[in-house]
Amino acid sequence: MFDTLEVVTTVVVGLMVGVEFSVAFIMNRILDALPEDSGQLGHAHGGRMLGALMPFWYVGSLVLSAIWAVAGWHHHGAGLVVTAAGLLIVSVVMSMLLLVPINNRNRTWTPENRPADWKQQLDRWGRYHYVRVAVIIAAFTLLVAALT
Repeated sequence: MFDTLEVVTTVVVGLMVGVEFSVAFIMNRILDALPEDSGQLGHAHGGRMLGALMPFWYVGSLVLSAIWAVAGWHHHGAGLVVTAAGLLIVSVVMSMLLLVPINNRNRTWTPENRPADWKQQLDRWGRYHYVRVAVIIAAFTLLVAALT
């Protein structure tokens, strides 16, 4: 059962990393290259869609990591799992304090109602997102290392 917990946690966190990496380095670049208002509308739609899903994924990843840390306290790699869970806490706090407020505004924007500084706000979200991606990649790496 413990082995299943390790694998499920690693896969769930790994998939989350893949989605967020894709948003940072692929989707945002595609959306930014679209003509006229299409990119901004795409960002708003992505904010609505992923904004509904990602909180559960982040919290679920954190919960699974915490369960692994507690259940595997006396197993090899427990310190790595605890550190990974700590990094996932950092990612959740970053999300709530820095990224979600911008996303909540962005998801309601249309070409008719967006603020004059909408591009700057999306750029700020992107910079915070790069840091968050680095944090969750580090957490994923620690979970993978704990498997060995």
